Amino acid sequence: MSKKILIVDDEIGIRLLLKEILIQDGHQIYQAKTGEEALDKITVTPFDLLIIDYHLPILDGVSVLKRLQEKDIYLPCIFMTGMFEMLIDELEEMDFVTGIIAKPFHVHELLKLVRGTLYERRH
Repeated sequence: MSKKILIVDDEIGIRLLLKEILIQDGHQIYQAKTGEEALDKITVTPFDLLIIDYHLPILDGVSVLKRLQEKDIYLPCIFMTGMFEMLIDELEEMDFVTGIIAKPFHVHELLKLVRGTLYERRH
């Protein structure tokens, strides 16, 4: 069954790579390049998964997650970051962060995390 996934990253190369991989895996992909754009899309479309980067213009990934939490919007999230060690404690406190992946990531590792989040977890 196709799932709706929102990819949020200001790097077009990352968004396009993830889009291609996840479409091949059978998913509907939506994209945003800023945290504010992501929040706008989340309020109008029910997504099954959010894949978001930490470093985003204006509103970073952690701030997006905090705003979702404040609005009581539950959306399973995979967080991408190049600063894995520094953020792991803060991110693990957020209930809907289902995985954290360090950049650069391996495609197979990301796919395993996506599939685990979408099909193996029970919310």
